[in-house]
Amino acid sequence: MEAIITGDIVNSKSVETRTWINALKSTLDQYGQAPKLWEIYRGDSFQLRLPAKQAIIGTLHIKSSVKQYNGLDLRASIGIGGIDYESSQITECNGSAFVRSGEGFEALKKQHMVLNSGHKDFDQAINTMLGLSLFISDKWSVTVSKIVKLAIENPNLKQKELAKRLDKSQSNISETLKRGGFDEIMRMNTYYKTQILKLC
Repeated sequence: MEAIITGDIVNSKSVETRTWINALKSTLDQYGQAPKLWEIYRGDSFQLRLPAKQAIIGTLHIKSSVKQYNGLDLRASIGIGGIDYESSQITECNGSAFVRSGEGFEALKKQHMVLNSGHKDFDQAINTMLGLSLFISDKWSVTVSKIVKLAIENPNLKQKELAKRLDKSQSNISETLKRGGFDEIMRMNTYYKTQILKLC
């Protein structure tokens, strides 16, 4: 079972592309090579393929990367399912994961992140949690976003080590992650991973 994230950058025209495009590419690159596993198209839209269990944390990782730049944010739809047609370019592939991701993206309204696995009860529970997490993550400041991004990329680093990398105090890192709802978001991700395994 695979996940396809279809997303775009909110307010991309308000910030010079060269300011954020390399950060987005660098983040997507951590999940595989372009254009087979990810591709940016139409300037500020992208698709990313990754294992289903990484879908939530991957999407929030991208969000933290984008929100390092003042005024920018992410809209994203996660489709969980199969891949029926493979190609060397992700935008030429097809399957239920792609269809669900695309349909979800077209239906995005106030909530800027949604998941569709084709399992109604599961999706309802996860999307309720996503909505609550967005209540916090939509308000991430540039500083919070940078620290959340580093914490996601280095799950084994302790706060003391994160602080050293950023030349900040441990208490500052602790307070910033708390403000960003990091522990709560990681608990949501853990719950999601245990539940998605039951669908596979």
